[in-house]
Amino acid sequence: MATGTTRIWRGAGAIGGFVVITLLTFIGLMAITFFIGRVIPIDPVLAVVGDRATQEQYDAARAAMGLDQSLPVQFLHYIGDVFRGDLGRSVSTNRPVAEDLAVVFPATLEMATLGIIIGVAIGVPLGVWAAARQGTWIDQVIRVVALLGYSVPAFWLGLVGLAVFYAGLGWVAGPGRVDIFYEGLVEPRTGLMLVDAALAGDWEVFFNALDHLLLPAAILGFFSLAYIARMTRSFMLDQLGQEYVTTARVKGVPEWRVIWTHAFRPIRVPLITVIGLSYAALLEGSVMIETVFSWPGIGNYLTVALLNADMNAVLGATLVIGAVFILINRFSDVLYRILDPRSR
Repeated sequence: MATGTTRIWRGAGAIGGFVVITLLTFIGLMAITFFIGRVIPIDPVLAVVGDRATQEQYDAARAAMGLDQSLPVQFLHYIGDVFRGDLGRSVSTNRPVAEDLAVVFPATLEMATLGIIIGVAIGVPLGVWAAARQGTWIDQVIRVVALLGYSVPAFWLGLVGLAVFYAGLGWVAGPGRVDIFYEGLVEPRTGLMLVDAALAGDWEVFFNALDHLLLPAAILGFFSLAYIARMTRSFMLDQLGQEYVTTARVKGVPEWRVIWTHAFRPIRVPLITVIGLSYAALLEGSVMIETVFSWPGIGNYLTVALLNADMNAVLGATLVIGAVFILINRFSDVLYRILDPRSR
């Protein structure tokens, strides 16, 4: 009984610690975004009233926005608004920022999810293959591919992809999420176009959306592939040099089993962290790809907000991206502890 009670208290303490750390990290993120929004040389009042407003109109709008109060008071009000789900009203769309983000974020989530699936499905085997063939031409080619993933600018690769695979070969659809003809035909239940089309049973819209999604997701997958392959190769080289791997080979264990059972199994835990960070990076770093492909996601929304000096939209989008990064990172830590008892 005592042992069971102790385990319950330990579990409750672990959950409580997880919640407290996540909450404190999120408050720190809010503090950073808030104070950066106050010090950058953009006047949010002018974005609302315009350049031709009188001083009285300017002062009234400034007071209505709470900008006439001290920074600590403004920050406390900001925290309260965020926890109530109020991120302010967008100047660009004249709608609550929270509603805008609920519309645009699923588009980014859909593209980034397919991108990380591509990155993991190709990057992990390439990393393992490179480590197993260390020093050969196969290893060199894979390392060059990974280097290109680090070096090639995203917007350039997106433009080249459109020029070759869309305009030249016609293998994929062009910019946008679906063709104009298909817009509005499927009820947005989840915001994920593929899921909504599948739920509605409209497979024509589904495959058209998939056609539009493949190229930008593949480009994002290429960037995540480069990082995942590089880290997988590094982890595998470390394991392949261990004595237990040498012992397994001496005993005559088949090479594929040595690689995938003895060497690969221990690296699954650190790979979770690598994949989680890559996924978060795709969610926050898809601004250029979304701009090139006219993808109606959070990156495109953030770009338009910056050009229009729409600080509520900028801060709201930045906060959501940061919150997603925190949650994915914390979720990776939980999986790490579950799969590796030594880290508990």
